[in-house]
Amino acid sequence: MDIDKKKLDTIIKKNGGERNRILAIYQDIQSEYRYLPKEAVQYVCGRLDIPLVKGFEVATFYKALSLKPKGKHSVCVCLGTACHLKGGPAILETFERELKVKRDDTTEDGMFSVDTVNCLGACALAPLVRVDGKDFGKTSPPTVKKIIKEFKHGA
Repeated sequence: MDIDKKKLDTIIKKNGGERNRILAIYQDIQSEYRYLPKEAVQYVCGRLDIPLVKGFEVATFYKALSLKPKGKHSVCVCLGTACHLKGGPAILETFERELKVKRDDTTEDGMFSVDTVNCLGACALAPLVRVDGKDFGKTSPPTVKKIIKEFKHGA
């Protein structure tokens, strides 16, 4: 993949060009590309004089960062205790079946990525699904189809 070095320099500058801001820099890059390209990690490490192994250590430590391309729409299924007890695993299975994708992966057409988290912090809404930052509480397998349809057709 070709990365735009000017764009990366802008992101680095916006974050003060500080080594201790590497996570914020990576998040901004991921927002731009929908994932964190390995070439971008290499470039940032070179610009900030960070050993490559440390740069990739940060990039792979945080679940919020991905070195694999993400879909246009990000589906996050909560599997914390409350969500798990109220059907979170069935919600995940429904997304996987309907989208023909496994967790932590992206659909072939690049439209959806499906991930899980241990808590989204809204247990009263269990089971909770977050798509592109929008929360869907008390989700059931039948509502999964509605959620997918909503985002396929331009939410």
